[in-house]
Amino acid sequence: MASSTALSLSWSSSPCWSHSFNGGANETLTVSERRFNFEVVSQKKAKKLRKVILKEDVTDLGKQGQLLDVKAGFFRNFLLPTGKAQLMTPLLLKELKMEDERIEAEKQRVKEEAQQLALVFETVGAFKVKRKGGKGKQIFGSVTAQDLVDIIKAQLQRDIDKRLVSLPEIRETGEYIAELKLHPDVTARVRINVFAN
Repeated sequence: MASSTALSLSWSSSPCWSHSFNGGANETLTVSERRFNFEVVSQKKAKKLRKVILKEDVTDLGKQGQLLDVKAGFFRNFLLPTGKAQLMTPLLLKELKMEDERIEAEKQRVKEEAQQLALVFETVGAFKVKRKGGKGKQIFGSVTAQDLVDIIKAQLQRDIDKRLVSLPEIRETGEYIAELKLHPDVTARVRINVFAN
């Protein structure tokens, strides 16, 4: 090349660019170095979860009052518009704990009442049931749960649901044991004496 304005660029270790021109005069042009720091940070896709409390039972998710982590979109698009959940806040957590304590105290009170009632039934002795007699020890008809409930109401002035009474089949005179399921943890055993008239 026979051009007089050829440009040659060279990288120097000093913080400047050096330009030389081949021509009538050698000139060096220095330009201050600019540093551009690019920092590239790659992140995994952040999981966006929300802590919520269910206001009502939701199938395949949980029961009322349960604290759950659900995806933000599910909360925003389904749970919140339908009113089935509420975002968790410290105040709400405190109220939830107080409600749980109140419910637990109520359950304990009901259980203690059932235990006292079971003690009453077991100390009363045997309930007497009279039926019309047949041949030998046989009686006409049978003694049902409703009969036992009526006798308990007449003697002790206590209302018992007949669905709580578990009786063996009674078709003869004699002594039998019935069970009263007063609470899931408390069962009272009651003696029944069946007499023929």
